[in-house]
Amino acid sequence: MAPALPLSLIDFCTVLEGERPGASMKRSVELAQKAESLGFYRMWYAEHHNMPGISSSAPAVLISHVGAHTSSIRLGAGGVMLPNHSPYVIAEQFGMLAELYPDRIDLGLGRAPGTDMNTLGRALRRDAHAAENFPSDVMELAGYLSDESPLPGVQAVPGKGTHVPLYILGSSMFGASLAAKLGLPYAFASHFAPTHLVQATTYYKENFQPSEFLSEPYVIAAVNVTASDTHEDAQRQSDLVRRERVRALAARGNRDISDANLDQLVNSPAGQQIIGMLHYSAIGTRDEVRDYLADFAELAKADELMISVQAPTGAENHRAMEILAEGWGLESPTN
Repeated sequence: MAPALPLSLIDFCTVLEGERPGASMKRSVELAQKAESLGFYRMWYAEHHNMPGISSSAPAVLISHVGAHTSSIRLGAGGVMLPNHSPYVIAEQFGMLAELYPDRIDLGLGRAPGTDMNTLGRALRRDAHAAENFPSDVMELAGYLSDESPLPGVQAVPGKGTHVPLYILGSSMFGASLAAKLGLPYAFASHFAPTHLVQATTYYKENFQPSEFLSEPYVIAAVNVTASDTHEDAQRQSDLVRRERVRALAARGNRDISDANLDQLVNSPAGQQIIGMLHYSAIGTRDEVRDYLADFAELAKADELMISVQAPTGAENHRAMEILAEGWGLESPTN
């Protein structure tokens, strides 16, 4: 029998070659509806800027749109890059979402820029030292979402009293230490930053301090999944995804590059480093993926798994979700 840990999904809102971002948003709605029907626990969206292949630059807006087309699945940011924003404005945005979709909204918080340095300093106008204020910004944001504002005479409307659940996102010891100290749940980005997974989650669980937010530590660990009806087809899909990842990062999205040159890039030290980011990947059939995820959850000390489905097409993505749900024993909310 599959472990009882919740399975959730992260959606990168991928913009395919030759299409407008609106097409990716339409797919995001379809993806969330599919996830909801299969029994996945939540769907998260990450803040990225100046990335032509990713359209989730404004998670709150996307969440609102998806929320209007779903009824039960939890929706959240995984995450909002808090140093890019005023905590007060984020409290208003997610407070509004919480009023629109009660008991369905999460707010994951990261301190990275979610973009390149040129966009960071010029377009976003983010102060170079803004990340240093991340711990105090988290607590200020929590205050605006609580019953008592951190600033006399200033309320987040909407926001006050919504108590939107906050999650600290991270890929290093900083996030683990902060989440443990503040008594907040911790989500580790092991789907693209695998190096410190075990060290960080172990530290978090051993040093967690109970708080008004959470009485026991709670770890969400992210992992990649390529699932198909045969092992051979899953491997084929994974190979395609990894080549496209190298094209996107090492070749800077150059789709005119020849297959031979892409082969060289894939096999180069830079290409292998990019592929190494996908170290934690379940690739295979229903049973193979289920067994991998069970072992990964134990390794990561996870209370929940956040799945990044790695499939070349939308149809293959949906099929992978079906295989995941079946293998893990998820139940549709209508059952």
